[in-house]
Amino acid sequence: MYLVLKRILDVLLACLATIILSPLFLIIILLLLCTGEHEVFYRQQRIGKENTTFGIIKFATMVKNSLQIGTGAITLRNDPRVTRVGKYLRMTKMNELPQVFNVFLGDMSIVGPRPLVQATFDAYPEAVKNEIYQSKPGITGIGSVIFRDEEKLISASPLEPAVYYKNVIAPYKGQVELWYNRNKSLMADLKIIFITGWVILFPNSNLLYRWFKDLPKRPF
Repeated sequence: MYLVLKRILDVLLACLATIILSPLFLIIILLLLCTGEHEVFYRQQRIGKENTTFGIIKFATMVKNSLQIGTGAITLRNDPRVTRVGKYLRMTKMNELPQVFNVFLGDMSIVGPRPLVQATFDAYPEAVKNEIYQSKPGITGIGSVIFRDEEKLISASPLEPAVYYKNVIAPYKGQVELWYNRNKSLMADLKIIFITGWVILFPNSNLLYRWFKDLPKRPF
């Protein structure tokens, strides 16, 4: 019953978001067509439900072939591969908006573990990789909220980006995504959706940890 209700909620919210945000979509599309490399959408293979792959849809924010340049799948703060418009889209998370179409297609949910590229997925321990995508990946989720400024964390570390991601970020991200799998409910999803918007307005808020008191403790 939970999965049926969740799918209904996903479609309803995706429809509502598409209607409300359509003027913003148009503005972003025009900006991307007139700037940078004139690319509007970016489709990339990500790990999804039951560890199958799907093409995630995002607004283009980086130069072409960015995965073969610099730090690859890991993006840093002020990464030179990010376009001028892309910088603001990433900062406000508006680059994620086209994923509503992935929700319509059934590849994603509104709430779930973030879908990763193969390289960052491989940083998870085997136990995490075997369980994390028992849920559909989500546009937002526990991991998305906690690591909303992942680029800043990686850039501030004295460690090499790939080392810091594998040794610090991936283990904790895996723990919180497994926490979601074991505690998921419609009420939890609604709270996560609210918190996602809340932390954009109040980035230093600890509302997430007040509402979900049993989340794994942060190691950083």
